[in-house]
Amino acid sequence: MHRAGDGHAVDDQTTEGSPEATEGAGPGTAAGAGSATDAADSGAAPSRRALLGWGGAGLALGAVAAGGTVAAVRGGDRIEPAAESGAAVPFHGTHQAGIATAVQDRLHFASFDVTTKDRAELVQLLKDWTRAAERMTAGRTIGEGAYGGVAEAPPDDTGEALGLKPSRLSLTVGFGPSLFAENRFGLADRRPDALVDLPGFPGDNLDPARTGGDLCVQACADDPQVAVHAIRNLARIGFGKVAVRWSQLGFGKTSSTTPGAQTPRNLFGFKDGTENIDGADPAALDRHVWVSAKDGAGWLAGGSYLVARRISMRIESWDRTSLQEQEDIFGRDKGEGAPVGKAHEHDKPNLKAMLPTAHVRLAHPDAHHGVRMLRRGYSFTDGTDGLGRLDAGLFFLAYQRDVRDAFIPVQQSLARSDALNEYIQHVGSAVFAVPPGVRDTGDWWGRALVS
Repeated sequence: MHRAGDGHAVDDQTTEGSPEATEGAGPGTAAGAGSATDAADSGAAPSRRALLGWGGAGLALGAVAAGGTVAAVRGGDRIEPAAESGAAVPFHGTHQAGIATAVQDRLHFASFDVTTKDRAELVQLLKDWTRAAERMTAGRTIGEGAYGGVAEAPPDDTGEALGLKPSRLSLTVGFGPSLFAENRFGLADRRPDALVDLPGFPGDNLDPARTGGDLCVQACADDPQVAVHAIRNLARIGFGKVAVRWSQLGFGKTSSTTPGAQTPRNLFGFKDGTENIDGADPAALDRHVWVSAKDGAGWLAGGSYLVARRISMRIESWDRTSLQEQEDIFGRDKGEGAPVGKAHEHDKPNLKAMLPTAHVRLAHPDAHHGVRMLRRGYSFTDGTDGLGRLDAGLFFLAYQRDVRDAFIPVQQSLARSDALNEYIQHVGSAVFAVPPGVRDTGDWWGRALVS
């Protein structure tokens, strides 16, 4: 299900993949200008010096399809893939964008510690973040923009995204278990039962500096500068209220929510997953991803649970492993991605034909009573590990309706028996409750939880 090939890097648990650009279909609707809001929407009139003023103008580009999937856009005499058009993804909706949305090319993920002890400040932060996100996802500058304002004061926007298209930027927020701790913000009795602290798994070597967090923001875009700009500006807006605990850049998506396109590959060279949930399949999303009001915490209905795992891949050792052993470890061939004994990637696998320690056999939904997760993982390379080896791997992201039924049992199985464990190690971890979407310009992230 995960772990390097799975990591959950490759598993069959979720991944299907594919270059998102052409993903999605359906009529497009304009996104952009309508997203801008006035200071009154935040419940207060934040000053320009507070980094939020809502007078700036900007660019709203692109067309998007229903269901969060970006459609192709007509450019001249040809149909231009959404990734090329720089289309905007709608910010408002029943569910947050960045979950079932067609997977973008790049990621900047950040986990934050809340440093303020004032609940009112936390509420205002969430409102301010929401107003800023509305503008950035539409390709607009924050507040009064990056220049032309009062020369003696810092501008409202840092400016590195000026002139760039929205690039399908999506921003997704989550709340960690620590935010619900006693004696913090009065939220202890609102912590969902399913927002559990993940257990220790065999083989874990978690770095506390890359683990946990009160809040998270997942920024996905087709342009890395657009994603980095978004996280940078949210961190700047939150100065004095939150501090970045850890962050991760990602490239080369290792999963896709749009079946039918080419399945992406992980850094071990294998197609990463093949059976990810289709982001345009409402029934599958309702069953496996979206939290229902019947699941408990009413404020989370329409939301989901996110597990983030930083998985180190021992690239050098893997590169000296024979092809046959690599294929035995995964349970699929390296070229086509076909399961053992089959001819095509999407042929139904015969799990018993694989080695008992094969990654696919242990991670496949058929081995877990049909349990599935929606994955949005990315590869990463962060220099070297100080010993002359690449610090590279998979940043695993998986959304699910209940981590107790999905991630935890699947990971327990993999951690005990997966042959891939010789080549990977989980070094960072976090779990978050992801609230439902922002319905309109009067709504904001987490309103049902903290108001």
